[in-house]
Amino acid sequence: MHQQQKSNSRRHFLQSLTGLGGATLAGSLLPDFLQASPLLRPADPAAGHVFTAKPYLQHPAPDSMVVMCVTNLPAYSWVEYGETNALGQKTHSVTNGLVDAYNRVNRIKLSRLKPGTKYFYRVVSKEITGFEPYKLTYGGTIESEVYTFTTPMDKSDVMRCLIMNDIHDRPDSIPHLVQLNGADPYDFVFFNGDIFDYQTNEQQIVDHMLQPCISSFASEKPFMYVRGNHETRGKYSRDLHHYFTNPQSSQYYSFTWGPVHFTVLDTGEDKTDDTPVYAGIVDFDAYRMEQQVWLEEVMQSKAFRKAEFKVVLMHIPPFYSGDWHGTMHCRELFNPVFNKYHVDMVISGHTHKHGIHPPVKEQHHYPIIIGGGPRDGQRTLIKLQADAANLRLTMLSDSGKEVGNYIVAK
Repeated sequence: MHQQQKSNSRRHFLQSLTGLGGATLAGSLLPDFLQASPLLRPADPAAGHVFTAKPYLQHPAPDSMVVMCVTNLPAYSWVEYGETNALGQKTHSVTNGLVDAYNRVNRIKLSRLKPGTKYFYRVVSKEITGFEPYKLTYGGTIESEVYTFTTPMDKSDVMRCLIMNDIHDRPDSIPHLVQLNGADPYDFVFFNGDIFDYQTNEQQIVDHMLQPCISSFASEKPFMYVRGNHETRGKYSRDLHHYFTNPQSSQYYSFTWGPVHFTVLDTGEDKTDDTPVYAGIVDFDAYRMEQQVWLEEVMQSKAFRKAEFKVVLMHIPPFYSGDWHGTMHCRELFNPVFNKYHVDMVISGHTHKHGIHPPVKEQHHYPIIIGGGPRDGQRTLIKLQADAANLRLTMLSDSGKEVGNYIVAK
């Protein structure tokens, strides 16, 4: 092709692509395209550069901790930390040799930490006002307060956690239920699904979960999370996972804390995949079958076998939840595995009616504990504790009254 024809063709292509002329491609198309992403689009540019969600802790381990935060503008963010409030160390997140920057949702892992050690930390974030191929322009810098956390012991003989479920977009329930614990020590908080009714946008995630957690505990105590059936609904449901960091970077996962091995299952929707309201864009049967294969592998693992106690966390219980498809499919796939490998306890939600269900011969050989619902008088806080001899569960109503308990002896 003649050089002039090549030039004309390229100009015509760029004009068609941008609608504005080829000269705008490098300076306008790329930033506009990136800004179209909900994870990059400014949440409130008029506010200046601020934290939409201040630091919160995820994925704790004896030698590491993940610090997350959300800024309202694209930025470069890092964590300064140390064993005293002088801090002294700095780390940021790197992907394939590139430091994560020009993003808003930040996931920064602090590695090579000491087990059972108290650390001080803060997040620093520098706004990026321009990001051209050969010129990056910074704006203002903001800093969080200095917070502390303590890494888990490498071989602790105790575990203490708090479990909540079925908050259903009632953010005041989170600090209310946490305060029922009083001054009792705890290592982490677990959210067992249906914290939301459905997923609408980032602000809902911040206002109805992240901010209530941050204000009551999450900047200094980590939390972990598994979806319920309601979190699979809504236009933002496919973006939800960006705001959390699970072990194995998966929606279903396992971890060990002290004497307890936890297996976390993502039970999906409670209706059949072909239910009209899902419009043909869910595939939870195959997803649960995938988890069944994984579950067998986990329960054959050394970590599972060596643990004093084996606990399963899953939103939809395999029994006591009617005969809808989700319950029956979980029962078909998971219950035989639970029985085969002798799990000590399954903790669920979903029914909005709390219950303590002891083992039943010929059905489930383990107790099933179901937390309460979202309304006043239905809400529950589950306190789970373990040492080398006992796994002890206590369930409190939202008035602070004990409404159930269960003990598994070694």
